[in-house]
Amino acid sequence: MILIINGPNLNLTGKREPEIYGSETFESYLTRLRASMPETRIEYFQSNSEGALIDRVQAAGADAGCEGIVINPGGYSHYSIALADALRGADVFIGVSAPG
Repeated sequence: MILIINGPNLNLTGKREPEIYGSETFESYLTRLRASMPETRIEYFQSNSEGALIDRVQAAGADAGCEGIVINPGGYSHYSIALADALRGADVFIGVSAPG
């Protein structure tokens, strides 16, 4: 299983500032991604809450079935030491897509 995590305000992808970020929603993108990789279980989690993101990273790190996390922590990529610590502590491959 691969876990995709999006942080604050990324629930607005496709709706907020489409002239900058485009108009495709993340749900639409996720549907296409899953269809292109039918043999891979892809889970998705989004939260605007730092604590919820940390809880989900820790749960994925403890899940023997989780092979990796792809995360766009949004604004938390700039200053969340707690989220960075949780990612370092997760015993899975981590891929980070950060803004800016």
